[in-house]
Parts: sequence; structure tokens; C-alpha cells
Amino acid sequence: MAVRPLVIFPDPRLRQPAAPILAFDDGLASLAGDVADTLSAVSAIGLTAPHIGVLQRVVVVRLEPGAETRVYVNPVVTWASEEVASHEEGSVSMPGIREAITRPERLRLSFRTLSGETQEEEMAGFPAAVMQHEIDQLDGIFWIDRLSRLKRDRLAKRFAKASRRA
Repeated sequence: MAVRPLVIFPDPRLRQPAAPILAFDDGLASLAGDVADTLSAVSAIGLTAPHIGVLQRVVVVRLEPGAETRVYVNPVVTWASEEVASHEEGSVSMPGIREAITRPERLRLSFRTLSGETQEEEMAGFPAAVMQHEIDQLDGIFWIDRLSRLKRDRLAKRFAKASRRA
């Protein structure tokens, strides 16, 4: 496994949909390991294969330091609550920029394991927001796309300015 370079905003790959995983083999295990290693190296909560430049539907999540790392292959939200909640979000692909995003409070998720087994899981609160954020990334929806055009433009300008200074 290896730590891979991150794709940084405004790279167009961040807005391209990821392809479903069809082969549950050593290549998938290696990709998931690279995503997990990169997640640890950048101290992220969640990371997708597209974040490391691979347009495949793999998500790795670790909700807190020391917690178990979870891998979700081809995740799909099968149900979402009408109740919503706001959580501050950001991305390793746009470091230093954060904003509150409103999403469904609870969800039901269908996904595959690394061995190809189909599973379902229900999530609420912060874990549900994290998973929705990562599935958006797999769908080619960068997190700031959930904001108004004005907020999105302001954050993009702030990031560009901060990047020029760095």
C-alpha cells in the first residue's frame, strides 16, 4: 500500500463521476489500501479513490483517530430522512476552507465489501453527513457545489488566494 498525491481543487477530476467497481480482486484491495494509507497520512475523516486520482467508487472512512477504518465499495443511499442537519464540511482537496452544509439527518446505505458481499447500514448525524459528502464526491459533486453560487464563488476565490500565498 502507498500514500498517493491528492487531487487539488479546481482539478476537473473532482467533478467527474466515478465508475462502479466490477472486479473484487487484489487490485481493489490494493486501491482501498492506498486510499486508507493516504487518509491516515493527511489526517482526514473520509477519502475517496477520486481524491487520489482514481475514478472508481471506493470510500474509506475513519470517524475519529484510532477508530476502525471502514471501506465502502459502490455505496448508494437507498433512503434519506426528511429531517435535515447542518455540519461544517471541507475537503483535503481544498485545504483550509470550511462551510456548513445542510443534508438529510439520517440515511440507509447499500454497499459492497472488499470481497463483494452486499451490506446495508443505517447512519445518523455526523457519520451520515460524512458518507453523503463522500458519495457526492463519487458522483462528481464537489462539496462546495451544495452551496449557493455566491458562497461557492467566494470560497473558491479565498482558496485560490490562499494557494497563491503558499
